[in-house]
Amino acid sequence: MKPYLLLIPGLGAIVLLMGSALYVVIAQSFGMFSFTGETSATLEYWQTMLTDPILWRSVEYSMRTSFLGTLGAICLAYPIALWLQQKLPAKNMVVATLRAPMFVPGLVASFLLMNVIAYHGIINETLLSLGIIDEPMRMANDKFGWSIIILQIWKNLPFALILLTGSIASIRTDILHASQDLGASRWKSFCQVIFPLTIPAMQASSILIFIGALGDFSFASVAGSRSSYSLAMLMNITATQYYEWENAAVIAIIIMLLAALSAMVITLVTQPFATKTKPRLQEAVV
Repeated sequence: MKPYLLLIPGLGAIVLLMGSALYVVIAQSFGMFSFTGETSATLEYWQTMLTDPILWRSVEYSMRTSFLGTLGAICLAYPIALWLQQKLPAKNMVVATLRAPMFVPGLVASFLLMNVIAYHGIINETLLSLGIIDEPMRMANDKFGWSIIILQIWKNLPFALILLTGSIASIRTDILHASQDLGASRWKSFCQVIFPLTIPAMQASSILIFIGALGDFSFASVAGSRSSYSLAMLMNITATQYYEWENAAVIAIIIMLLAALSAMVITLVTQPFATKTKPRLQEAVV
């Protein structure tokens, strides 16, 4: 029996369940499998959506909030992951607290954090009482999307922490000792030893967080801007309120294309940092 025949059951399920759904969405964007009208192959729906300024505003809004939310989660996860490598009192309790957002559904988290970032929420009331600001700041449902960014950072920080903490913990101690013996400061040790060795974990967490943020609906529906829709909200409104399922299929494909393109860009941008310091790491070990 050929070994590759053993892959047939798994690949068959993937092709049947995922491939068929993808095929239907692609075909629907070109006028096939219509739910509400006649079925005919056409480029009309693509032409309509690609010339719609609302779509491009949604692309800009979703890409901005997804990028900044991912960047914020990764940048915040690195120092916390390094801090967790130390011996801390009640470390298990700290780790459990940091991972708590993973067990909160996105819609519930949106309503919970709205009390924090609302116009008269905890942050604004605290800043007012301290005299730092004269009037409350608009953080919820703002035009730029800061409320979405804060929610994405809070929700995705635990996931980034799991990957980065495990990656940092797997670094051999002799490499870290070698960098210290050679006179490297903590910052240089991080830049030339820890960061390059954790690039794969950072890439994986960045790609998965970004894709999840790009297709997020729950945060945008509660705390999102009232002047711009996220791509997920635009797709939902187009399909369920206007019954334009073909146009919604076009938006779905655009989301998938943006996710795939962004994954490639993240990989291409971060990969050089993992390779340019490789000779130095080898010299440090020797």
